Amino acid sequence: MTDAAATDTRAETRELQRIRLHLARSKDFPDGSARHGYEFVAPLDASGHIDAEAWKDVREACTVTRFWGNDTPESGYLVRRAGGVSGASWVFDYEQNASDDDETGYRFGDHAFAPGEYVSLRDEDGELHTFVVFSVVPA
Repeated sequence: MTDAAATDTRAETRELQRIRLHLARSKDFPDGSARHGYEFVAPLDASGHIDAEAWKDVREACTVTRFWGNDTPESGYLVRRAGGVSGASWVFDYEQNASDDDETGYRFGDHAFAPGEYVSLRDEDGELHTFVVFSVVPA
């Protein structure tokens, strides 16, 4: 691969995507809910996985907004923290100096973010919720 081709591949990988998650069907929401979910920005690779290397260069642009029914939306950042199944976890961090409000993606590094796929997040109370990827569009 030439240097120019390698640069093109890295630039392509670093393109930020806006990913919208809607709450999937659950006991409390038998039809799911478009009023409960997240919208976040992340660099995705060609297969739709979060690109951890690219994230290092664009982390300040990797924001998240949590919308939950009539609650006031919360804003924060997509952060990679040490620990977890594969040595690191993706976390939605709403207050940089506190970890009790963090929400952790369950195996986010293993999942492709493509419309129709399912992912899970553990909320600040420790409850695991399943979401469907509603959309993925350039940020």
